[in-house]
Amino acid sequence: MLNISNAALRRQFYTLRMSSLTVKFLGSGDAFNAQGRHHAAYLVRGARTSMLLDCGATTLASLKRDGIAAGDIDTILISHLHGDHFAGLPFLFLEYTSLEERKRPLRIVGPPGTEERVKSLYLALYPSLGSQPTPFVLEFTEALPDRLLRIGPAAIEPFQVPHQERNLSLGFALDIDGRRVVYSGDTGWTEDLLSRSDGADLFICECSFFETRLWSHLDYPRLAENRARFGARRIILTHLGEEVLARRKEIEMDLAEDGLTVQV
Repeated sequence: MLNISNAALRRQFYTLRMSSLTVKFLGSGDAFNAQGRHHAAYLVRGARTSMLLDCGATTLASLKRDGIAAGDIDTILISHLHGDHFAGLPFLFLEYTSLEERKRPLRIVGPPGTEERVKSLYLALYPSLGSQPTPFVLEFTEALPDRLLRIGPAAIEPFQVPHQERNLSLGFALDIDGRRVVYSGDTGWTEDLLSRSDGADLFICECSFFETRLWSHLDYPRLAENRARFGARRIILTHLGEEVLARRKEIEMDLAEDGLTVQV
């Protein structure tokens, strides 16, 4: 019989728990599906929860491509209300209603107006189903900058990013299973990205352009200029546009691929 101390067992349990977080890059493309890449969707799976960061229009296709049951998702965080980040929700609802029957609640977290926009989109795409209550409970939670949310085992810190002039765009910092994952959402350059991602185990950062420089999106030269200032343990660039993909041989930071799985 093995003689293992309680302290050793605790260390083993802690190691297992700490290594249990995975991030699946379901879609790494921009709004235009550059080079056939799918829209933004990043599945964060811990020991006791499965959370989706954004749900672009191609999300259901991405899940099925990678053999992941849509019903595994507990919570969906929406960074902002552009179609390549939330328009996949009606197709998930359709799946849950017609094929993969869902009974447990689905929580959707997003900026103000998310519930109205999501329900209006579902109604527009599928009038018969969208006009009726879903057979599972939809729980909408409003996310506001710097207002901490606790959902199950996860602590979620939304923060504002510069992407839209009128409506709120968010990034998210997630603490799950002793790991910290930060997601920029769609954003232009802001010094706030440095502090928000400092110490993160993984920073999922948008990089839409190379030559083009806009206030509302990030470009690779800007990120490269500031690379040494980031304190994240790992940075993976995503939301990749044609300019970035055409010059990928010049890029010295990690680029996402559709279907990429990262152990955090």
